[in-house]
Amino acid sequence: RIRPPPGPGSGAHPRTHPFFCRCCRRYAVSFPSSGSLLRPGVRPFPLRCSAGKLSTGKALALWLNGSRVFTIRYFRTSKVCREEVVTVNTPAFAESVTEGDVRWEKAVGDTVREDEVVCEIETDKTSVQVPAPAAGVIEALLVPDGGKVEGGTPLFKLRKTGAAPAKAKPATAPTAEPVAPAAPPPAAPVIPPSEAPIPTTMPPVPPVSALPVDAKPVSAIKPTAVPTAAPAVEPGTGKGARLEQRVKMNRMRQRIAQRLKEAQNTCAMLTTFNEIDMSNIQEMRARHRDNFLKKHNMKLGFMSAFVKAAAFALQEQPVVNGVIDDTTKEIVYREYVDISVAVATPRGLVVPVIRNVETMNFADIERAINELGEKARKNELAIEDMDGGTFTISNGGVFGSLFGTPIINPPQSAILGMHGIFDRPVAIGGKVEVRPMMFVALTYDHRLIDGREAVTFLRKIKAVVEDPRVLLLDL
Repeated sequence: RIRPPPGPGSGAHPRTHPFFCRCCRRYAVSFPSSGSLLRPGVRPFPLRCSAGKLSTGKALALWLNGSRVFTIRYFRTSKVCREEVVTVNTPAFAESVTEGDVRWEKAVGDTVREDEVVCEIETDKTSVQVPAPAAGVIEALLVPDGGKVEGGTPLFKLRKTGAAPAKAKPATAPTAEPVAPAAPPPAAPVIPPSEAPIPTTMPPVPPVSALPVDAKPVSAIKPTAVPTAAPAVEPGTGKGARLEQRVKMNRMRQRIAQRLKEAQNTCAMLTTFNEIDMSNIQEMRARHRDNFLKKHNMKLGFMSAFVKAAAFALQEQPVVNGVIDDTTKEIVYREYVDISVAVATPRGLVVPVIRNVETMNFADIERAINELGEKARKNELAIEDMDGGTFTISNGGVFGSLFGTPIINPPQSAILGMHGIFDRPVAIGGKVEVRPMMFVALTYDHRLIDGREAVTFLRKIKAVVEDPRVLLLDL
């Protein structure tokens, strides 16, 4: 190492310092012709330091023949600078959503991993999960639990700490050292019966009290145990109690109630019914089930047949696919078919949309239904998955429904209700036969759709489901 001389007016320097070695290496690279002179313990030219003591923010200079070569400034990065604090905002909502309610999954001081869910924002249509952008510690929650937020609202502050620390192993209680059991007391010597002494006198008779029984002192009378009373039962908790519980409606349930009431107040709803013989579609499904599963890696269900039949009927009856614009007093006829499929979840009924159904085959429809249903059950539906829709299909048959009238999903004009498949006697060619039958119901807005168009639409669905060859022949 190079031994630096004391700087002017700064006192003696340390004998060696790593910063001078770095200076020498820098100088050797800059001036290779003189690099051979820079060896440990050699001082070919005077050196001096511009700072007498190295500390944060101070400079260390290398001088050559009275001229400064370069300066090294020493900085120390504090822990606060390394741990950055970021503010996480509410993600942007769709145009149809204005606000949502916050439900926190984490608390202040909790350690989170990257992409771990910190909170969930429940909107009118779905729930949006907000993950942590990086590993760190929750420093502050800027919105109370259950508070309302809009898009871009600050939610929480996260202090980044790099990788999340591994979970500490639970501390095990110290094992107590085994204590040797105390030695039992020595047993009394057992005298054999043959050696026991035979008593020669009678045992003494206990003395009898001279006082009468009623005249015994109070202290000699043993107190009688008082029976303890049974614990009192709180009112309303016993057997046969009549209890009530009030639970606040979540935002999705409030929105469902609001929209259905608006539909009831706005639309002139009317329902028409029909029944479908499911024999042919069941036979087709049983015949091609294995081949369909082998080729497309999914099961062939009945829902795809009804979705395809509805798309075919909507193109035949475009008024059912239209809607009234109450603002402009116009009828909007849609040339595309986007079908909403109702899916029941623990949070409520959601209706994800299958778009451009008129261009899909059975496999495409089944794949879309499976993907949307899985996302709905995992609460992963995005708002874009439920926006739009020109027609809705609700399948109550999966719950064993026999008959019912669905309600319109605004701003649509009609909804098809499917029900369970049950064997019923029907007249076929003048004979009574037992067939698997399903009741279907079409609820429509009578302001736009006349009864003739509604009945024709439902009969078209019946024809396609009972004989799928109608689709191939375009009948």
